[in-house]
Amino acid sequence: MAEEIYRHFKPYEPKKGEQYMNEKQLAHFRSILEAWKLDLQSDIERTVHTMQDEATAFADPNDRASQESDIALELRNRDRERKLVKKIDQTLARIDANDYGYCDSCGVEIGLKRLEARPTATQCIDCKTLDELRERQVAR
Repeated sequence: MAEEIYRHFKPYEPKKGEQYMNEKQLAHFRSILEAWKLDLQSDIERTVHTMQDEATAFADPNDRASQESDIALELRNRDRERKLVKKIDQTLARIDANDYGYCDSCGVEIGLKRLEARPTATQCIDCKTLDELRERQVAR
């Protein structure tokens, strides 16, 4: 659910001859990232409150095990979301540093369409593809 929040934004339509990563584009991606971050943080907060409210000591070991399993799954999900919030913060810092939208590996433009699909992207599609191929080769 949280990953879908930024997709509700209308994709940025660049004007002909418009400079890449100008103020309007940066503002567009900043608003997407901030909305996504707020949604993730509210999910994390809601989980904490739910876990506090539902903390029950079941007499039946099966019920207790089921509850512990549910809590463990929820905590893993929230940990992933916490890491994503950190990545969003890093991306917002890149916007502040006027470094957003350029590949960390080769320095070329990542591209508006790729950033619309993955606003936290730090690599162009070519460099990311090469990294994934290397990962697969090492994993074998």
